[in-house]
Amino acid sequence: MTDTKKKKKLGLTTTIFIALLAGAAFGIFLCYVVPSGHVKDDILVEGILFVIGQGFIRLMKMLVVPLVFCSLVCGSMSIGDTKKLGTVGVRTLIFYLFTTALAVTIALSVGNMINPGKGLDMSAVKSNATAVQEMEATSLTDTLLNIIPDNPIGSLANGNMLQIIVFALIVGIILAKLGDRTETVGNFFSQFNDIMMEMTMMVMSLAPIGVFCLISRTFATIGFSAFIPLGKYMIGVIVALAIQCFVVYLGLLKIFTGLNPFKFIKNFFPVMAFAFSTATSNATIPLSIDTLAKKMGVSKKISSFTIPLGATINMDGTAIMQGVAVVFAAQAFGIHLTIVDYITVIGTATLASIGTAGVPSVGLVTLTMVFNSVGLPVEAIGLIMGIDRILDMTRTAVNITGDAVCTTIVAHQNKALDREIFNKSGE
Repeated sequence: MTDTKKKKKLGLTTTIFIALLAGAAFGIFLCYVVPSGHVKDDILVEGILFVIGQGFIRLMKMLVVPLVFCSLVCGSMSIGDTKKLGTVGVRTLIFYLFTTALAVTIALSVGNMINPGKGLDMSAVKSNATAVQEMEATSLTDTLLNIIPDNPIGSLANGNMLQIIVFALIVGIILAKLGDRTETVGNFFSQFNDIMMEMTMMVMSLAPIGVFCLISRTFATIGFSAFIPLGKYMIGVIVALAIQCFVVYLGLLKIFTGLNPFKFIKNFFPVMAFAFSTATSNATIPLSIDTLAKKMGVSKKISSFTIPLGATINMDGTAIMQGVAVVFAAQAFGIHLTIVDYITVIGTATLASIGTAGVPSVGLVTLTMVFNSVGLPVEAIGLIMGIDRILDMTRTAVNITGDAVCTTIVAHQNKALDREIFNKSGE
């Protein structure tokens, strides 16, 4: 029985991480050792690796809408007491908004210390201006109104996550309130949620293959040379992400729960590795919920509510990228930003991150909104686009760690955290 457990653990955790490392090594090998040609470029990189990697991403996207909808309906319904649900919701929302605003502040501070845009020749950016112009900024009023679905079925069909969340929470709250009168409908959502979880586990069994292909293609395409021109910008983003993850999140975890932060990271690391490789918060929802239950002792009643919610509204990593990008663009174009401008950036980036879908590179689109708020040229985004994939992967890992920390804290406050499970899994 012990051997079986070890095999299962290897399948859920180590295999994904091994695939990530192997994919990076294979990608670098393709980039620097294998000469360019039809076989390498068209058949291997843009053929086999692209199709399998994107096929895996599509499988994960296929699960997102029904999984998030059913998880949130069941999560809000299982909490039962609408007052308790309101308390959990408010605490979660406050945590997410507070950490996002703090993340932007850290990013702006790190950006001004590193000065990533000084001495940069912006002539290279102009060539990417056309790609930037294809992005559309969303106004603040539209962002707020878009939270409310005018057609819930249309929102489900189009994958509008914020509207889906609002509708799911309303349905779940009503089911909790009506209780036995809606038992049949409640059972339907619970059973459909079980179906989606099982389907997710089936897709997840393909994760090592998908991760290998995604990482291989990324490194085969950009190698290391692409990092050099924007090295300071990358360092700024990564330093700010590290502060947010290891100082802010783990500090809050220690203060509010007293749990060992190192055990937390050890237990949650496989999920972070998976998030890094897929660069999509939504894809990690089932793995996060499962890991929090089995290794952290967090009740699924809490996590099935807070994790899908966090995957949409808690985008601290995206907010950090936007903060450093603002400093980068301002310095590169010689534009002086005032204290009021920085406060505007903090507010706009916080609101923009709430409306950011948990899919790869969407933060670049909302960055247009942040740039427009302080009058920065959007052409700077064209330069950032070249290396955003690696940073997108890193900030996704930070985003889902924030979701997990928030969930653990909220579970502790609602007496839904089993410390014995946490301590045993950390041994």
